[in-house]
Amino acid sequence: MKLAIFKPPPPPLFGLDISSSAVKMVELEDAGKGAYRLERYAIEPLPKDVVADGNIVNLDAVSDAVERAWKKMATRAKHVAMALPTSAVITKKIVVPAGLSEEDLQAQVEGEANQYIPFALEEVNLDFQVVGPAPSGPEEVEVLIAASRKEKVEDRVAVAEAAGLKAAVMDVELYALQAACELVQARFAVDTTDQNIALVDLGSVVTNVIMLRNGQAIYSREQAFGAAQLNQEIIQRYGLSPEEAETAKRRGDLPEGYEAEVLQPFLENTALEIQRAAQFFFTSTEYSSLEHIVLTGGGAALPGLQEVVSSRTRVETVIANPFSGMEYASRVPLKKLATDAPSLMVACGLALRRFDP
Repeated sequence: MKLAIFKPPPPPLFGLDISSSAVKMVELEDAGKGAYRLERYAIEPLPKDVVADGNIVNLDAVSDAVERAWKKMATRAKHVAMALPTSAVITKKIVVPAGLSEEDLQAQVEGEANQYIPFALEEVNLDFQVVGPAPSGPEEVEVLIAASRKEKVEDRVAVAEAAGLKAAVMDVELYALQAACELVQARFAVDTTDQNIALVDLGSVVTNVIMLRNGQAIYSREQAFGAAQLNQEIIQRYGLSPEEAETAKRRGDLPEGYEAEVLQPFLENTALEIQRAAQFFFTSTEYSSLEHIVLTGGGAALPGLQEVVSSRTRVETVIANPFSGMEYASRVPLKKLATDAPSLMVACGLALRRFDP
């Protein structure tokens, strides 16, 4: 028998998020009394089209970017928590009798999975987690099943290994976002029990709108609209290269008239897309109200977006910053973090996996 006091602690891990436009890393430390400290983070841009629709198209280019980001981080940690795109994972909640042995639970899950997964079980990575008591009563429990094609998992593991890292956890982007959103909600001035919260993830090419209620995703919608459309307009209007457009946008070095003629119409369009998603939510569910909007993703930090969305939707709108209640290591650039925070939500949610019991 091995006593727990002689068990080596699990190796520290950090969150590694691979999006279509950048590699993002976040490392958190335990600050005591249930608090966290942001130890370090890094963002490394990816070349165009090396990740498309959540698929890693060019493994070498992505692993090179991961290695560069890891060197920027200057951490000793080599274990990472990664995530699969939500669209690459099939999830299903099932109800099973409480008190099943691990073997019986595994058998029941595989039997149920055969009904819902359109692939042979040997072609997928299958995982499950007991969520808690079923609504029907304490004699049954809810179990969440998650399955993904093996090559989707293997590609991400291969990227980590090629960069000299080890994939210790494979999560789902949606769940990582939800975990980080709980940190954002904790800063709200009001109790959000039984309130609907729209988590709007404004990415480069797609925007995901996830409706949360009491910590659970109750509705989601993906819209083909993203911050890359703003960059495209800047490139065409001012004759800049993609790199010049991104740099000028970040520095505020664009010609006079940019804000009124290019930025403002884009912000209005974004607010309109969020309004449309809310209407789809109301017509598709029993709910007819929205209490909060949380803006995340690389596009969320655009100047003026929060005010335009709040004004157009008449819903309290905040820019996501999961780090706002944390302590910070002295090396963290706080001014830069204020801009980067919304795009680090998934990486932050993954970094939280270090503290799983």
